[in-house]
Amino acid sequence: MVRVTSPPDEVVEGARPVTGASPAPDAAGLGRARATGFLVPAMVLILVFLVVPAVWTIYLGVTNYRLTGLAAAHPEVVGLDNYTQALGDERFRTSLLLTLQFVLGSAVIGQAGLGFAIAFALRDRRGPLRRVVEGFVLLSWILPSSVVAFLWIALLDRDAGTLNALLGIPGTAWLLDHPMLSIIIFNTWRGTAFSMMLYAAALENVPRSHLETARLAGASTGQQLRDVVFPRIRGHVLTNLLLISLWTFNDFAPFLITAGGPEQRSEILPVYVYKVALSGGELGFGAAISFIMLLLNLLIALVYLRMLGRRKEAA
Repeated sequence: MVRVTSPPDEVVEGARPVTGASPAPDAAGLGRARATGFLVPAMVLILVFLVVPAVWTIYLGVTNYRLTGLAAAHPEVVGLDNYTQALGDERFRTSLLLTLQFVLGSAVIGQAGLGFAIAFALRDRRGPLRRVVEGFVLLSWILPSSVVAFLWIALLDRDAGTLNALLGIPGTAWLLDHPMLSIIIFNTWRGTAFSMMLYAAALENVPRSHLETARLAGASTGQQLRDVVFPRIRGHVLTNLLLISLWTFNDFAPFLITAGGPEQRSEILPVYVYKVALSGGELGFGAAISFIMLLLNLLIALVYLRMLGRRKEAA
Protein backbone atom coordinates (compact mmCIF):
# COMPACT_ATOMS: atom_id res chain seq x y z
CA MET A 1 0.00 0.00 0.00
CA VAL A 2 1.29 3.37 -0.97
CA ARG A 3 0.97 5.98 1.71
CA VAL A 4 0.41 9.49 0.55
CA THR A 5 1.88 12.10 2.82
CA SER A 6 1.48 15.83 2.58
CA PRO A 7 4.57 17.71 1.52
CA PRO A 8 6.55 19.25 4.29
CA ASP A 9 5.84 22.87 5.05
CA GLU A 10 8.01 25.24 3.18
CA VAL A 11 10.66 26.66 5.42
CA VAL A 12 11.45 30.28 4.88
CA GLU A 13 15.04 31.09 5.45
CA GLY A 14 15.55 33.27 8.48
CA ALA A 15 12.03 32.69 9.81
CA ARG A 16 11.62 32.21 13.56
CA PRO A 17 9.64 29.23 14.77
CA VAL A 18 6.24 30.05 16.24
CA THR A 19 6.24 28.93 19.85
CA GLY A 20 2.99 30.61 20.96
CA ALA A 21 0.76 33.59 20.48
CA SER A 22 2.63 36.77 21.24
CA PRO A 23 0.78 39.64 22.84
CA ALA A 24 -0.50 42.11 20.27
CA PRO A 25 1.04 45.58 20.51
CA ASP A 26 -1.21 48.54 21.26
CA ALA A 27 -3.03 49.96 18.26
CA ALA A 28 -1.12 53.25 18.25
CA GLY A 29 2.26 51.61 18.82
CA LEU A 30 3.08 53.93 21.71
CA GLY A 31 4.05 51.45 24.36
CA ARG A 32 2.90 51.50 27.96
CA ALA A 33 5.20 54.27 29.14
CA ARG A 34 4.32 56.78 26.42
CA ALA A 35 0.60 55.90 26.59
CA THR A 36 0.70 56.58 30.33
CA GLY A 37 2.34 59.91 29.61
CA PHE A 38 -0.59 60.92 27.41
CA LEU A 39 -3.05 59.97 30.16
CA VAL A 40 -1.31 61.87 32.96
CA PRO A 41 -2.61 65.38 32.05
CA ALA A 42 -6.20 64.14 31.90
CA MET A 43 -5.82 62.28 35.19
CA VAL A 44 -4.35 65.38 36.83
CA LEU A 45 -7.30 67.48 35.66
CA ILE A 46 -9.78 64.89 36.97
CA LEU A 47 -7.92 64.78 40.28
CA VAL A 48 -7.77 68.57 40.69
CA PHE A 49 -11.27 69.48 39.49
CA LEU A 50 -13.32 66.42 40.51
CA VAL A 51 -11.69 64.20 43.14
CA VAL A 52 -10.18 66.88 45.38
CA PRO A 53 -13.35 69.07 45.47
CA ALA A 54 -15.47 65.99 46.19
CA VAL A 55 -13.24 64.91 49.09
CA TRP A 56 -13.09 68.50 50.37
CA THR A 57 -16.89 68.77 50.24
CA ILE A 58 -17.27 65.55 52.23
CA TYR A 59 -14.86 66.90 54.83
CA LEU A 60 -16.65 70.26 55.08
CA GLY A 61 -19.95 68.43 55.53
CA VAL A 62 -18.84 67.07 58.90
CA THR A 63 -17.56 70.44 60.18
CA ASN A 64 -19.10 73.76 61.24
CA TYR A 65 -16.99 75.65 58.71
CA ARG A 66 -18.24 79.16 57.90
CA LEU A 67 -17.18 81.98 55.60
CA THR A 68 -16.64 84.39 58.48
CA GLY A 69 -16.08 84.34 62.22
CA LEU A 70 -14.20 81.95 64.46
CA ALA A 71 -15.57 78.90 62.62
CA ALA A 72 -13.81 80.13 59.47
CA ALA A 73 -10.41 80.23 61.21
CA HIS A 74 -10.85 77.22 63.46
CA PRO A 75 -13.58 74.87 62.17
CA GLU A 76 -14.61 72.01 64.41
CA VAL A 77 -15.72 68.53 63.44
CA VAL A 78 -19.40 68.11 64.30
CA GLY A 79 -19.95 64.66 62.84
CA LEU A 80 -23.36 64.09 61.28
CA ASP A 81 -25.00 67.13 62.86
CA ASN A 82 -25.25 68.96 59.53
CA TYR A 83 -26.93 65.97 57.89
CA THR A 84 -29.35 65.57 60.78
CA GLN A 85 -30.17 69.26 60.66
CA ALA A 86 -30.72 69.13 56.87
CA LEU A 87 -33.00 66.11 56.95
CA GLY A 88 -35.05 67.71 59.73
CA ASP A 89 -35.24 71.09 58.00
CA GLU A 90 -38.64 71.85 56.48
CA ARG A 91 -37.02 74.22 54.01
CA PHE A 92 -34.74 71.45 52.74
CA ARG A 93 -37.63 69.03 52.28
CA THR A 94 -39.61 71.69 50.42
CA SER A 95 -36.65 72.41 48.16
CA LEU A 96 -36.23 68.69 47.47
CA LEU A 97 -39.90 68.38 46.52
CA LEU A 98 -39.65 71.43 44.24
CA THR A 99 -36.52 69.97 42.64
CA LEU A 100 -38.28 66.69 41.88
CA GLN A 101 -41.18 68.66 40.35
CA PHE A 102 -38.67 70.66 38.31
CA VAL A 103 -36.96 67.49 37.01
CA LEU A 104 -40.25 65.76 36.21
CA GLY A 105 -41.81 68.76 34.50
CA SER A 106 -38.76 70.16 32.73
CA ALA A 107 -36.64 67.11 31.90
CA VAL A 108 -38.85 64.02 31.78
CA ILE A 109 -42.01 65.62 30.36
CA GLY A 110 -40.74 68.86 28.85
CA GLN A 111 -37.36 68.29 27.21
CA ALA A 112 -37.74 64.59 26.47
CA GLY A 113 -41.33 64.90 25.25
CA LEU A 114 -40.88 68.05 23.18
CA GLY A 115 -37.53 66.90 21.82
CA PHE A 116 -39.03 63.62 20.62
CA ALA A 117 -42.08 65.39 19.15
CA ILE A 118 -39.88 67.73 17.09
CA ALA A 119 -37.55 64.92 15.97
CA PHE A 120 -40.45 62.65 14.98
CA ALA A 121 -42.27 65.44 13.14
CA LEU A 122 -39.13 66.32 11.14
CA ARG A 123 -37.92 62.77 10.48
CA ASP A 124 -39.07 62.76 6.84
CA ARG A 125 -38.54 66.46 6.19
CA ARG A 126 -35.73 67.43 3.86
CA GLY A 127 -35.35 71.08 3.06
CA PRO A 128 -35.27 74.59 4.51
CA LEU A 129 -38.13 74.02 6.98
CA ARG A 130 -36.19 71.37 8.88
CA ARG A 131 -33.02 73.43 8.93
CA VAL A 132 -34.87 76.52 10.19
CA VAL A 133 -36.64 74.63 13.00
CA GLU A 134 -33.47 72.83 14.08
CA GLY A 135 -31.55 76.10 13.91
CA PHE A 136 -33.97 77.89 16.24
CA VAL A 137 -33.98 74.99 18.69
CA LEU A 138 -30.19 74.81 18.72
CA LEU A 139 -29.94 78.58 19.13
CA SER A 140 -31.85 78.40 22.41
CA TRP A 141 -29.37 75.76 23.60
CA ILE A 142 -26.11 77.51 22.69
CA LEU A 143 -27.07 80.95 24.00
CA PRO A 144 -25.54 81.78 27.42
CA SER A 145 -27.89 81.20 30.34
CA SER A 146 -27.68 84.86 31.37
CA VAL A 147 -28.87 85.96 27.91
CA VAL A 148 -31.71 83.42 27.92
CA ALA A 149 -32.76 84.54 31.40
CA PHE A 150 -32.88 88.18 30.29
CA LEU A 151 -35.04 87.22 27.30
CA TRP A 152 -37.48 85.32 29.50
CA ILE A 153 -37.69 88.13 32.04
CA ALA A 154 -38.56 90.49 29.17
CA LEU A 155 -41.10 87.98 27.88
CA LEU A 156 -42.82 87.45 31.24
CA ASP A 157 -42.61 90.98 32.63
CA ARG A 158 -45.81 92.14 34.32
CA ASP A 159 -46.03 95.61 32.78
CA ALA A 160 -44.16 95.50 29.47
CA GLY A 161 -43.88 91.77 28.89
CA THR A 162 -44.24 90.37 25.38
CA LEU A 163 -46.42 87.45 26.52
CA ASN A 164 -48.97 89.69 28.21
CA ALA A 165 -49.12 91.87 25.10
CA LEU A 166 -49.71 88.85 22.86
CA LEU A 167 -52.37 87.37 25.13
CA GLY A 168 -54.03 90.72 25.85
CA ILE A 169 -53.86 90.28 29.63
CA PRO A 170 -51.70 93.15 30.92
CA GLY A 171 -50.69 93.08 34.55
CA THR A 172 -50.28 89.29 34.87
CA ALA A 173 -47.19 88.63 37.00
CA TRP A 174 -46.07 85.22 35.72
CA LEU A 175 -42.85 85.09 37.75
CA LEU A 176 -44.71 85.97 40.95
CA ASP A 177 -47.95 84.04 40.50
CA HIS A 178 -46.56 80.96 38.69
CA PRO A 179 -42.84 80.75 39.54
CA MET A 180 -42.42 76.96 39.20
CA LEU A 181 -44.33 76.84 35.93
CA SER A 182 -42.19 79.70 34.65
CA ILE A 183 -38.85 78.03 35.39
CA ILE A 184 -40.09 74.66 34.08
CA ILE A 185 -41.07 76.19 30.72
CA PHE A 186 -37.89 78.30 30.70
CA ASN A 187 -35.67 75.25 31.20
CA THR A 188 -37.67 73.15 28.73
CA TRP A 189 -37.19 75.78 26.02
CA ARG A 190 -33.50 76.07 26.89
CA GLY A 191 -32.63 72.36 26.93
CA THR A 192 -34.85 70.67 24.33
CA ALA A 193 -32.15 70.75 21.63
CA PHE A 194 -30.12 67.92 23.15
CA SER A 195 -33.10 65.56 23.28
CA MET A 196 -34.13 66.55 19.75
CA MET A 197 -30.69 65.74 18.30
CA LEU A 198 -30.40 62.45 20.17
CA TYR A 199 -33.87 61.28 19.11
CA ALA A 200 -33.28 62.43 15.52
CA ALA A 201 -30.22 60.17 15.36
CA ALA A 202 -32.11 57.30 17.03
CA LEU A 203 -35.03 57.51 14.62
CA GLU A 204 -32.64 56.98 11.71
CA ASN A 205 -32.27 53.39 12.98
CA VAL A 206 -36.01 52.70 12.64
CA PRO A 207 -36.62 51.13 9.19
CA ARG A 208 -39.02 53.18 7.10
CA SER A 209 -40.50 49.95 5.72
CA HIS A 210 -41.64 48.88 9.21
CA LEU A 211 -43.51 52.13 9.76
CA GLU A 212 -45.03 51.95 6.28
CA THR A 213 -46.15 48.35 6.86
CA ALA A 214 -47.73 49.30 10.19
CA ARG A 215 -49.50 52.25 8.55
CA LEU A 216 -50.87 50.10 5.73
CA ALA A 217 -52.07 47.59 8.31
CA GLY A 218 -54.23 50.33 9.83
CA ALA A 219 -52.05 51.18 12.85
CA SER A 220 -52.55 54.67 14.23
CA THR A 221 -49.63 56.96 14.98
CA GLY A 222 -49.81 56.02 18.66
CA GLN A 223 -49.72 52.31 17.82
CA GLN A 224 -46.77 52.84 15.47
CA LEU A 225 -44.89 54.61 18.24
CA ARG A 226 -45.74 51.93 20.81
CA ASP A 227 -45.11 48.82 18.70
CA VAL A 228 -42.47 49.91 16.17
CA VAL A 229 -40.59 53.03 17.23
CA PHE A 230 -40.15 52.84 21.01
CA PRO A 231 -38.98 49.20 21.14
CA ARG A 232 -36.12 50.14 18.81
CA ILE A 233 -35.05 53.36 20.52
CA ARG A 234 -35.73 52.44 24.15
CA GLY A 235 -32.02 52.47 24.96
CA HIS A 236 -31.67 55.98 23.53
CA VAL A 237 -34.71 57.13 25.51
CA LEU A 238 -33.28 55.85 28.79
CA THR A 239 -29.85 57.34 28.08
CA ASN A 240 -31.41 60.70 27.28
CA LEU A 241 -33.58 60.66 30.40
CA LEU A 242 -30.57 59.79 32.55
CA LEU A 243 -28.46 62.67 31.24
CA ILE A 244 -31.10 65.40 31.23
CA SER A 245 -32.45 64.33 34.64
CA LEU A 246 -29.00 64.70 36.21
CA TRP A 247 -28.36 68.01 34.44
CA THR A 248 -31.73 69.41 35.46
CA PHE A 249 -31.42 68.20 39.06
CA ASN A 250 -28.22 70.26 39.42
CA ASP A 251 -29.23 73.24 37.28
CA PHE A 252 -28.66 76.67 38.81
CA ALA A 253 -29.98 78.73 35.87
CA PRO A 254 -33.54 79.21 37.31
CA PHE A 255 -31.93 81.45 39.96
CA LEU A 256 -31.34 84.00 37.20
CA ILE A 257 -35.06 84.65 36.69
CA THR A 258 -36.70 83.99 40.07
CA ALA A 259 -33.80 83.80 42.59
CA GLY A 260 -35.78 81.06 44.33
CA GLY A 261 -38.74 83.32 45.06
CA PRO A 262 -41.19 84.58 45.71
CA GLU A 263 -41.21 83.31 49.29
CA GLN A 264 -39.01 80.31 48.34
CA ARG A 265 -41.72 78.92 46.02
CA SER A 266 -39.15 78.17 43.31
CA GLU A 267 -36.16 77.46 45.55
CA ILE A 268 -34.80 74.24 44.08
CA LEU A 269 -31.86 72.51 45.79
CA PRO A 270 -28.98 74.17 43.86
CA VAL A 271 -30.46 77.58 44.72
CA TYR A 272 -30.97 76.51 48.34
CA VAL A 273 -27.33 75.41 48.62
CA TYR A 274 -26.17 78.73 47.17
CA LYS A 275 -28.23 80.74 49.65
CA VAL A 276 -27.16 78.63 52.63
CA ALA A 277 -23.46 78.28 51.79
CA LEU A 278 -22.58 81.59 50.14
CA SER A 279 -25.28 84.06 51.12
CA GLY A 280 -25.65 82.62 54.63
CA GLY A 281 -21.98 81.71 55.04
CA GLU A 282 -22.70 78.19 56.39
CA LEU A 283 -20.25 76.27 54.22
CA GLY A 284 -20.35 73.14 56.37
CA PHE A 285 -24.12 72.90 56.24
CA GLY A 286 -24.14 73.70 52.51
CA ALA A 287 -21.52 71.00 51.87
CA ALA A 288 -23.66 68.45 53.69
CA ILE A 289 -26.64 69.29 51.48
CA SER A 290 -24.40 69.07 48.41
CA PHE A 291 -23.33 65.57 49.43
CA ILE A 292 -26.97 64.57 49.91
CA MET A 293 -27.59 65.85 46.38
CA LEU A 294 -24.71 63.69 45.16
CA LEU A 295 -26.30 60.63 46.75
CA LEU A 296 -29.64 61.50 45.14
CA ASN A 297 -27.90 61.83 41.77
CA LEU A 298 -26.37 58.39 42.23
CA LEU A 299 -29.80 56.99 43.10
CA ILE A 300 -31.32 58.49 39.94
CA ALA A 301 -28.46 57.11 37.85
CA LEU A 302 -28.81 53.64 39.38
CA VAL A 303 -32.54 53.56 38.61
CA TYR A 304 -31.97 54.41 34.95
CA LEU A 305 -29.01 52.04 34.63
CA ARG A 306 -31.08 49.27 36.19
CA MET A 307 -33.82 49.87 33.63
CA LEU A 308 -31.23 49.90 30.83
CA GLY A 309 -29.76 46.64 32.11
CA ARG A 310 -33.18 44.99 32.12
CA ARG A 311 -33.65 46.08 28.51
CA LYS A 312 -30.36 44.44 27.50
CA GLU A 313 -31.29 41.23 29.34
CA ALA A 314 -34.66 41.15 27.59
CA ALA A 315 -32.95 41.62 24.22
